[in-house]
Amino acid sequence: MRPRDALPLLVLEDGRRWLDAAFPFQIENMIATLEGDRPYCWDGRARGCSKTGDLAGAAAVVLWTAERRLRAYWLAADRDQAALALDAIGGYLDRSAQLRERLTLQRDRVVGPRGAELRILAADTAGSWGLLPDWLFVDEIANWSATENTIRLWHALSTAAAKRPDCRMVCLTTASDPAHFSFTEILEPALKSSLWRVSERRGPSPWMSEDRLEEQRQRLPESVYRQLFENEWTAAEGAFLDPGAIDRTFTLDGPAGANRSAHRYVAGLDLGSVNDRTVLAVAHREGPLVLLDWLAVWEGSRTSPVDFAAVEQSVLLAHESYGFSRVAYDRWQALDIAQRLTRQGVPAHEFTFSRANKQKLAQTLLSLLNTGHLRLYPAPGLREELVGLRLVQAPDGSWAFDHRPGGHDDRAVALSMAAVQALERAERTSSRVRVIAGGEPISGGLHSEVF
Repeated sequence: MRPRDALPLLVLEDGRRWLDAAFPFQIENMIATLEGDRPYCWDGRARGCSKTGDLAGAAAVVLWTAERRLRAYWLAADRDQAALALDAIGGYLDRSAQLRERLTLQRDRVVGPRGAELRILAADTAGSWGLLPDWLFVDEIANWSATENTIRLWHALSTAAAKRPDCRMVCLTTASDPAHFSFTEILEPALKSSLWRVSERRGPSPWMSEDRLEEQRQRLPESVYRQLFENEWTAAEGAFLDPGAIDRTFTLDGPAGANRSAHRYVAGLDLGSVNDRTVLAVAHREGPLVLLDWLAVWEGSRTSPVDFAAVEQSVLLAHESYGFSRVAYDRWQALDIAQRLTRQGVPAHEFTFSRANKQKLAQTLLSLLNTGHLRLYPAPGLREELVGLRLVQAPDGSWAFDHRPGGHDDRAVALSMAAVQALERAERTSSRVRVIAGGEPISGGLHSEVF
């Protein structure tokens, strides 16, 4: 049986056959992958364009129609991506009795008839050298971290493919930065090779609605949006925020006294000692809006570092006034202060500065500005710092903001931490994490915002 003859066995979650629901470009690429006259295929598509789903369908068909013992490998960037692959293949098996009759899903592999087998490999390369693949299914390689392990995994399996004259390989991915190894080492050479069929589909998924795309435009930097939803190879760099959008956020006259009967407050604390500033931002949410209530900044130097005792005292006074239930902090910067604050009744919440959380901070700040849902007052240095933020993107496609050379981003970090807490607080219903309100405005010297 030809692989294309098994495509009717693929059933989607909504009950439709894949062959009936697929767009012409999906069917064309699927058949080229399974039976085309070129052994290697590059299939570039935008986010949401059924990449993992179609790749899983191709893998299931290859195993189901196997007429001999073969070894297939699915290359994933990490364990989470590998789990998505198994889940996608398992879904096809769940929805097709004919597939289930011949294919068995195991912990890290799928077993088919006549000794055919698909192994799911994450970025750890142990045991990947020496393998002789008959098939390689490469998922989202343009969004792999460009670490030694991931690149070694690619080199180990892609060079092994050359050892088998009948080995076939397909890479399904969304575009990323053109400096990524998937562009320089795979796509560019593939465009010049007679062994590769290259399909680069521009534009968003045909089944994504315009309102959903617009929501993504508001949440993402333009260059990242173009990568993910236009499938354009473009560098994510340059200014992070639009100065005009920044100016439109400054609608408040100044720091706000606490109104604990009407609002629930949260805070973000970014701690620095010598080169960086220490910043405390207090904010609250009103419907879709996040409002900055108070921003305190401590500037240190080599000869006069920030006095952390004074910072701690200021946080305590702010808590007495605003009654915020959470002050978010970075464990590596402020653990000692956070422990002392907790002992004095200030609920400190650890915010880990992982890549995912850095993107969360940046995405929250960008979305609030683009949607007009952020309200700021002209705190000294705040506008200048926001205008000076730059977009940075990691090799795995994650992105965040950073300061330009010689600049700072401490105010932006503290503000974003408070904004994340405010938005997450609105989604919580458990009394265990309820923000407590009550109190009077901060009095005395704390209204001086730069220390």
